[in-house]
Amino acid sequence: METTAAAPYHSNQKLIRHAHGLHNLESERHRDPLKRIQYADPELSPLGWQQVREQRKDLSASGLLERIELVVTSPLTRTLQTSVGIFGSPLKDENTVGNGYQNGIKTPIFNHPPIIASELCRERLSKGRSRGSISQCRSRFPQIDFSLIEREDDILWEADERESNESVAAKGIKFIKWLLARKEKEIAVVSHGVFLQQTLIALKNEFDSSIEKEFLTPLVYLFGNCEIRSLKFFRESVVRLGQDYKKN
Repeated sequence: METTAAAPYHSNQKLIRHAHGLHNLESERHRDPLKRIQYADPELSPLGWQQVREQRKDLSASGLLERIELVVTSPLTRTLQTSVGIFGSPLKDENTVGNGYQNGIKTPIFNHPPIIASELCRERLSKGRSRGSISQCRSRFPQIDFSLIEREDDILWEADERESNESVAAKGIKFIKWLLARKEKEIAVVSHGVFLQQTLIALKNEFDSSIEKEFLTPLVYLFGNCEIRSLKFFRESVVRLGQDYKKN
């Protein structure tokens, strides 16, 4: 259950890990990494599309879908598809995978919240993983604003280096502070497991946090695919974490 407080919150963020991806499917099929198909920028798996449909339906029923003022997403394909699939307005061609839709997503059209892409909330930088060009992303995901990303091609990743947990955590804290400076209060963040994990761990040290004891164990920092958690800031230095929605 989500922790509540009498005081109005400064910011209410919904942290969402992307839905199940083809790389997740490969990890489940093969324990040996050498036997897995390697994806530079994997898309959602059939299970992932099912998770997106179910999450959109649940959020619509709860009213949260219309309360979100802003969606911020990582610029990798699996997060872009998750973002548009859950929060975007249906297009005429709902079977267009590139626009975040696949068979079965049919909901009433509403004014979807703005969706913007940010490099600050992307996955840990590692060998063989990179995003597509911004031109390609704009073509495939016209509902998403990519104006915050200055470089056309992905220049952040290093072919032979794996980003450290410390670097991911520092990026996460910078991202959270950027969110807190925005005017929107109800913000959904669609990102990745390692980024969300390291950001929550860093928050415990960066802020004078009031995260409840049951959320201080390492397991709580692990997000299931398409899982949503609420992160409320009642002041800039006070954080409340709640698990709003079950894991898929």
